[in-house]
This record gives sequence, C-alpha cells and structure tokens, in this order.
Amino acid sequence: MRPPTEISVFLLSLLAPGVLYTMNNIPALQEPLVILGMGAVILGSVLLLLFLTVRHKAKVDPLFYVFAEFSFTCLVGLTNALEQDGFISGFMGFYIKMGEPHLTTAYALMMSYWEGIVHFILFLVIIHRMFSGKSYRSLGLLWAGSSIAHQIVHIPGVVIGKYGSNIRPAFWRNIPFFLAPFWAASLLFSRPREMQVITADKIAAEQKKSLLFRPIDLLLSLLLLGSMAFSVFRGFVVLDCSLDTCFTYIYQYEPYLKDPVGFPRVMMLVYLFYALPLLTVFIYGLKTPGCSWMLDWTIFVAGAMAQTQWCHIGASLHSRTPFTYRVPADKRLPVIALNALLAAAPALLALRCHTNPAYFMKPVPAGQSNSKKKEN
Repeated sequence: MRPPTEISVFLLSLLAPGVLYTMNNIPALQEPLVILGMGAVILGSVLLLLFLTVRHKAKVDPLFYVFAEFSFTCLVGLTNALEQDGFISGFMGFYIKMGEPHLTTAYALMMSYWEGIVHFILFLVIIHRMFSGKSYRSLGLLWAGSSIAHQIVHIPGVVIGKYGSNIRPAFWRNIPFFLAPFWAASLLFSRPREMQVITADKIAAEQKKSLLFRPIDLLLSLLLLGSMAFSVFRGFVVLDCSLDTCFTYIYQYEPYLKDPVGFPRVMMLVYLFYALPLLTVFIYGLKTPGCSWMLDWTIFVAGAMAQTQWCHIGASLHSRTPFTYRVPADKRLPVIALNALLAAAPALLALRCHTNPAYFMKPVPAGQSNSKKKEN
C-alpha cells in the first residue's frame, strides 16, 4: 500500500538537512560555482523523485511539482533559521560563507521561519486536498501572495543593501523561485472558484445596503484607510522625507527602517507602490456591490502582508539586528500594535469576504438552494 502523497513529500523534504550536513563536511562541495551546480542537481533530483512518486496517478496537477519542490526548500530555510539562532549546528556554515551571506540577517531568519513553518504546513495541506479531490484554490492564492511578497522584498533587498557587493553565484538560484509563484498565481486566478450558491433575493437584499448600514464593512474601510495612510507615511520616511514627523518616527520609533541591510527600505516601497493601490481598490470593492474579484484578491494580499509584516516585526526586535536599529523598548507597544494592525486589516477583510460573500456576488436565479454548489 502506497503512503499518501503528502506523507511522501514530507519524508522527501526531511532529506534537506541531511544534504546540507553532507555538503558542510565535504570541502570539495563548498566552492561558489560548485554550490550553485549542486543546488541545481539536488533540485533536479528531487523533481525526478517526485515524478516517480506520482507516476501511477492518472492525472497530476502541474502545480503539485511546484508545491512539493518548494516543500523541500522550506526545510532548508528552517534549518538555516534554527542554526543561526543557535538551536542546531553543523549544517549551514559553508552556505553562509560561500553561498548567501545575507541569510544571517534578522529579516532573512524571519523569512526562513515563515517558510519552514507556515509555507511547509500550507504545502502539505494543499497536496493532501489536491489528491483528495478537494479544492485548494484559496490556500494556493494565500501561498502565492505570501511567496511573491517574500521574493520581491528579498531579491531587491539583497541587491541594494549592504550585501549587494558580496553576491555569490548561489544567489541566482532565487530566480526560478521568484518566477514560479507568479506562474502558479496566474494558473490559480484563471481557475473557477467554488462557493455556495446564494439566492438572488439574499444577494439583492445585501447589495441594497449602503456602506453606512454595514457597520463591519464601514469599520474595515476605516481600517484600510488607516493602513493606507501608514503605508504612505513610512514610504516617505524611507525616501528621506525632511518633515520633523518623519525624522522623529525613524529615530525614536522604527530605527529599523534605516538598517543598511536594505530589506525594510524595499518593503516600505513595495507597500507604497503596490499595496497602497490594492488597498484603495478594496475600499472601492466594499462600496460597490458585485465586485467578485474581491474574493480572490483579498486572500492574495492577506498572504502577502502577513508574510512581510511577520518578517518586519520580528527583524526589528531580533537580537541579530544591531541594537541601534531595534525598536526602542519604551516604543515597542505602539510600533508592534501599528504593524500588527497593518497585517490584520487585509486578513480580516478576506475573512469577511468569505464568510458572507453575498455582497460581492453577481445575482443568481431565484429559487436555487443555498446548499448547492456552483462555480463562479
């Protein structure tokens, strides 16, 4: 009897620490170009093993290979985080020295924890649902948002930060991991979503209500406006705005924004130029009935902002961040609260959209049962 596919992926992923330990103890495998080559060979071998694992299946979703391959790299990231924080040793020394030195930074460690715990669990659940014939589209979009946000901060942050002058060949293995989530997201967005049919009467009743008579949506709109204002403000801060308020904030509240590693600066600019327009259209979606795209994009953005805020909050407090760039002890409560609300706003919006989607749906023929399913 074959084990469930998610168990096979889990067991295969557990080989990652063993591979790292072996390379860490063989000097011939520790040259920069050799590390890049070995990385390609290892990932290719993992892909072959995954193919052999599911070759008996009649039809395999191509996204399976993306999720399963990323599962393997999640354990690499978790191994790095655990070693840098002193829980284990003897696995990552060679890679930090000759591969990607920036992985010792606090921001990279928080990324590694997120990958090794949140993404890894998501992958196993997705793969289980995939081979059980259940929908995994929403979970896939959650991961896609998180992973794209990870890479669009990670790669530019390394290039423009203080590690930009010490980029090794192994760094370029991030390129396929940058492109794959975009491809996966395009596939997931193009697939029909599954949701309950809601009667036309109920949809019409919900869509007749103005924003003032929907207190939850009104509160979410105000929360989104606050998130937008905070994103604009911090964007100005990292762009060296000369206003006294910006100067006070960066020196007395979030000095981490001027950490030379580059990640916080890139993150604030991503919020300013990408998150801000998306939050704006979400407010439009809360005000305008029938915006069914809200059901997908709120999940995508919730994943992205949860990932970036986790990394930002954690890095600004982590001991690997120089003391002068950490959040001052007497300012931790307001700074953490503001950052937590920034992560919570899209998550609460996504939850609201999926628990009561009637306002965002197009009318369906009257008389259909709520218990039936349809593809929208």
